[in-house]
Amino acid sequence: MQKGDALMTEDLFVPKLGQTVDDVVLIGWLVEDGAKVDFGDPVLEVETDKAVFNVEANAKGYVHFGPYQMGETVPVLTVVATIGKKDEGYSPSTQAPASGDVPRDETNDEELSTWDESTAVEAAAAGSLAREKLFASPRAKKLAREKQVDLAEVTPTGGDGIRVVEQDVVDYLLEVPAGRYTEDTQDQKAKATPIAAGLAQEVGLDLAGISGTGPQGVITRSDVEDAIRGRLAASSVPGIGAGVPPIKYVEAEIVERTPLRGVRKRIFERMAASDQTTVRVTLVTEADATDLVRLRERLKVEKIAAWKFAPGYNDLLAKIVVRALGEFPYMNARLSEDDASIETLAEVNLGLAVDTERGLVVPVVKGANKMDLPTFGVRFRQLVEDISLGRISPEDLSGGTFTITNLGNFDVDAFTPVINIPELAILGVGRIQDKVVPFEGEIKVRKMITLSLAFDHRLVDGAPAARFLQRIKEYVEYPVMIFV
Repeated sequence: MQKGDALMTEDLFVPKLGQTVDDVVLIGWLVEDGAKVDFGDPVLEVETDKAVFNVEANAKGYVHFGPYQMGETVPVLTVVATIGKKDEGYSPSTQAPASGDVPRDETNDEELSTWDESTAVEAAAAGSLAREKLFASPRAKKLAREKQVDLAEVTPTGGDGIRVVEQDVVDYLLEVPAGRYTEDTQDQKAKATPIAAGLAQEVGLDLAGISGTGPQGVITRSDVEDAIRGRLAASSVPGIGAGVPPIKYVEAEIVERTPLRGVRKRIFERMAASDQTTVRVTLVTEADATDLVRLRERLKVEKIAAWKFAPGYNDLLAKIVVRALGEFPYMNARLSEDDASIETLAEVNLGLAVDTERGLVVPVVKGANKMDLPTFGVRFRQLVEDISLGRISPEDLSGGTFTITNLGNFDVDAFTPVINIPELAILGVGRIQDKVVPFEGEIKVRKMITLSLAFDHRLVDGAPAARFLQRIKEYVEYPVMIFV
């Protein structure tokens, strides 16, 4: 920072976007180089493995871009621009890493293998400036010093997610994230980088069975990926997996080559992990949604002024599913991390799949079982808006206990959805269409909908899952049982 000027230069850096986010992909600038910006103006789009976020201006002045290219992957806390006087250009207070000097993706983990004690001291000194860029309250700093917590590892919730408050440090200490351990827990769990721990949890791998290649035996992302490949090879049967010869590609003209990265790579990994680690069974049923359609049309007229939004089918189906989960709690469950037990969960954190330009995103409405319909609707729309504006929090894209995915808008009737691990099940919703069906002894035209329940047969049997789906069907056909 240049002191003594009427307008001091401020570094614009990529903020921490959650404890498991180590780097981001630069998507595009939202302003021109040299443009005048105010505090809080969105200036840059970045992409993590979960979603697209906006980086906002942290000062008032003229923004000057750093030496980075769009599409490049950079670590969090990288200074990507400076904000200051109109004619001073890019002038960071610290030496920014030159383009191409920073290890990317898997090489980030490989770099750890050269780590030693002297390197750690140097890195701590070099990283002090980056940590100073974190906003934290005095009480948060005091508690962090007392408990020897690196504030760079704490997820901020104050000031719209940019300032660490005391409760954030308390939550961090209670959570003890993987890869960041105190002396009391260091010998009890395997050490792992946050990305490695998250990937292992998604596919149900026990970190204790993985040998780390990082510094002092830290388990890296590449270690977990190697373990996944080994498990798939070990579990292969004739004709599947390791025994299959490599696929031969014929010569063909390639129109476009799209790298697997960011959200797309996340989807790629999660779908493959779900398919390989669950025993998926899908139950399909058809329900008469005539009364549900009537209810929605009535609520649109009666409640839009009071609720400030027109209730949609996702809102109604969400509340139906939440009610059914309350009656059949064994469907609101997951497999424990050690694969030794089934954990039935008290709170319903409902995920609703949303289609975006960059792929599938599943925002999670936490505590949906404690919300009425208008509260749920407001929260869901807020999350969708945050996604579209690039300001969704990583915490709002994780922690789901059950997911709904609706393809009705695309004229899809029935499909087999992929379970969002570690959840036990997912409900697929098809389109509502007029059909000629028997109704009360007569042939009538009714509005019918197809529901597809995919569940992990290892954790629940077919009959209990069918009873759960049957109850959802009952509520769809007789919504007055819920919405009175």
